[in-house]
Amino acid sequence: MRIIFAGTPDFAAETLKALLTTEHEICAVYTQPDRPSGRGRKLTASPVKQLALDHAIPVEQPVNFKEESSKERLAKYNADLMIVVAYGLLLPQDVLDTPTHGCINIHASLLPRWRGAAPIQRAILAGDTQTGVCIMQMEAGLDTGPVLAQESCPIHIDDTTQVLHDRLAVLGAATLLSSLPQLAQLQQNAQVQDDSQTTYAKKMQKAEAIIDWQLSAAEIVRQVNGFNPWPVAQTLWQEKVFRIWSAHAIEQNHNANSGDIIAVSRDGIDVATGAGVLRLQQIQIPGKRAMAVSDFLNANALVIGEHLG
Repeated sequence: MRIIFAGTPDFAAETLKALLTTEHEICAVYTQPDRPSGRGRKLTASPVKQLALDHAIPVEQPVNFKEESSKERLAKYNADLMIVVAYGLLLPQDVLDTPTHGCINIHASLLPRWRGAAPIQRAILAGDTQTGVCIMQMEAGLDTGPVLAQESCPIHIDDTTQVLHDRLAVLGAATLLSSLPQLAQLQQNAQVQDDSQTTYAKKMQKAEAIIDWQLSAAEIVRQVNGFNPWPVAQTLWQEKVFRIWSAHAIEQNHNANSGDIIAVSRDGIDVATGAGVLRLQQIQIPGKRAMAVSDFLNANALVIGEHLG
């Protein structure tokens, strides 16, 4: 088939990389416009654009598809199919109808659970034990289209967003490649989503990363894992932002106030929570890199009874 690929971040680049190993022709790549990045705020191409340029594939970067010229340009590629993975633009119905077989999407959840922008993070934060990927026929609604294929995978208790992201990126690419040879049959037998089971994965906000020590240790662990690598779970220590990159829950009774430090050792910093104890293992203070607690304690003193938050 002649395929247009639309995607932007690393998650999408994993699928494009897999497609480049097949007999299909990638006739164009659509990706978000270059964005400022890094301390110098230099305009930077997306991972998908970089990969496309490496393989001499035409790259298109429309701001949106409101202009007729953008739609006409898309149509000139005469694509059989458009594959969309974390593109970052909502596609109007006339764009979805342009390729012969329409547009299909890889979504990182088991739809209709976690429709929306942040399905991986929301699954971890909610304490889900299973997630997966869906290949979906796209409609104008937000992740509402019928499901062509899906594969599930477990969420382990120590999975961070980054770890689960990488696992699902590989799973999504593999599921797509196995689906393409039977696309017509899958489209004919597509499963309509049960809207009554819908949950929404709204975009992550920095403010969500501030730890509420009244929560249980298990809930805070999910915050630590779900907000790694962004925006990173955080609290205050001596009026400094104290970022927590890694922690685990300890089932231990205590009489301390939530947020109080109750033990300090090279194994970790134990903090009282609303239920149980949270042991901090990798932390970061302003101006420093993330480090193991043992390294942090070489240059910093923590006192039992000090309060975080």
